[in-house]
Amino acid sequence: MPEFDLDSFKKTWQEQPVQQKYDDNEILKMLNRKSRNYVKYIFWISVAEFLLFSVMGIFYFFQGEESNGFLNILEKLGAQKTPEVENSFDNIYWILKVLSLIVTAYFVYKFYQNYRKIRIEENLKGLIIRIIKFKKTVNAFILISILLLVAFTSIFTIFIFYSLSLQNVEPKNSEMMIFIVGVILTTAFSVLLIWLYYRLVYGIIMSKLDKNLKQLKEIDSQEI
Repeated sequence: MPEFDLDSFKKTWQEQPVQQKYDDNEILKMLNRKSRNYVKYIFWISVAEFLLFSVMGIFYFFQGEESNGFLNILEKLGAQKTPEVENSFDNIYWILKVLSLIVTAYFVYKFYQNYRKIRIEENLKGLIIRIIKFKKTVNAFILISILLLVAFTSIFTIFIFYSLSLQNVEPKNSEMMIFIVGVILTTAFSVLLIWLYYRLVYGIIMSKLDKNLKQLKEIDSQEI
């Protein structure tokens, strides 16, 4: 019986070619499928947000809570609760609400388009381009959501000053300072909450999509 040579065995074992478990085409299909799923998740999340905002808008319309809260602020600053003020506020509120829903619906449609356009058999460069475009769309959605909040707060604040001026009301300096500081702090806190929400909900999915994009670029660089 020949003597067993451990060194020769190790050398022979190390020289054996290692076969890849998956080739690049199979990896590309898996990454494509994962990317499509991530886009689908964001699409359904945006649909849920759109439905939630719509239901909340209808609910508050019948409850009249926004109108009451706004008029309470005006009364604290010394303004009168008049039908003109109520009607003007309701008109501005619903214009802004409809604008917000239109913007959200537009991005829901864009997310759906991205989902439909990513196909399993799509070529590598096409998939990379679509993922990059989708990331830009998500970033634009987050930025515009924050800008809309700031714009709406600014418009309502301007309307409060306009209503006070129209009724020749001059609030005390202390009351005006409390109001201005309250608006700034509330807006900043709301922006922070929106940013944290999108960071957690969208950020988790986008980080996974980023990993896919990195792997796709590595495959693309190997093919060059």
